[in-house]
Amino acid sequence: MPRVQVPTVTPKRKAWNKGRLIGQKRPLLPKQVWAIRARLEHAGNLRDVALFNVAIDSKLRGCDLVNLRVADLVKAECVRERVSVIQSKTKRPVQFELTENTRDCVCDWVVSPEMIGCSFMFPSQFHDRQHISTRQYGRLVHDWVTSIGLEPSGYGTHSLRRTKVAEIYRKTGNLRAVQLLLSHTKIDSTVRYLGVELEDALIIAKKIDR
Repeated sequence: MPRVQVPTVTPKRKAWNKGRLIGQKRPLLPKQVWAIRARLEHAGNLRDVALFNVAIDSKLRGCDLVNLRVADLVKAECVRERVSVIQSKTKRPVQFELTENTRDCVCDWVVSPEMIGCSFMFPSQFHDRQHISTRQYGRLVHDWVTSIGLEPSGYGTHSLRRTKVAEIYRKTGNLRAVQLLLSHTKIDSTVRYLGVELEDALIIAKKIDR
């Protein structure tokens, strides 16, 4: 009796993103920023308060944030109001301003005993690393948003990068200002980054063309 060959059935792999929220991470709302900051300050966690505030003000990518050195933010024992750093991704300079509240918490952090002999703003507790990793920063963001009851899958390190510019855009509608703050070379990138609706983008583009 001739044999019948049964076609090989390849078992389906479970989709890596099944059950996960993917795509752009949401920016934090002002009340959420206040809630996280208040919790960190109440806990007396000087490093996390400084890290959170600098992340919001600087709008830096995680890789650039964790690489900040004390000398980038502090000069002659004073915290700079305006800071300029070279971005690792684009190799382009970007400037940002630190609010008074952020300058105060940075000052408190750099003079703390934990910072004695440290050249990086956010040193690692592991001896083989000079500063915290982007993965560790991501875990901290996860803990921060969870602590105020937010669903962590909807937020990430880019949430902090987007928070201030999203608020600026909501209040002013000035896409060009946001583009400069994020150091984007193309306005299209800023439109996508903010998740601006197509109709809004067309209106903005028309105004810019004029």
